[in-house]
Amino acid sequence: MTANSNTPQQETASSSPETTPAGYAALSGPSLWLHRLTSLAFVCVCAGLGVLLLILPWTSNWTDNHFLLAYPVLREIMTNDFVRGVCSGLGLLDIWIGFSEALHYKEDHRT
Repeated sequence: MTANSNTPQQETASSSPETTPAGYAALSGPSLWLHRLTSLAFVCVCAGLGVLLLILPWTSNWTDNHFLLAYPVLREIMTNDFVRGVCSGLGLLDIWIGFSEALHYKEDHRT
């Protein structure tokens, strides 16, 4: 049986060093630093927002503010422990997403 000339041939281990196995070009120079900085910013925002959502629902600032004092029905909903727990759970999830991104950060170290 002969190979069809229209089918793509399999890549060997000696494929082009400029591309990664997925076919993406390796980052270098300013684009590498931009990738690093955006990853760092994402981790910092996720961690900060997560800590805020984790702690804020259990403080007096959550319930005793001018916005909620003007709307008593909304204040009653926001003081419900279930709502506070959901917000804290979202905070934990946000922290986990940020640190997971930091732990799984990879960059191509080719020259």
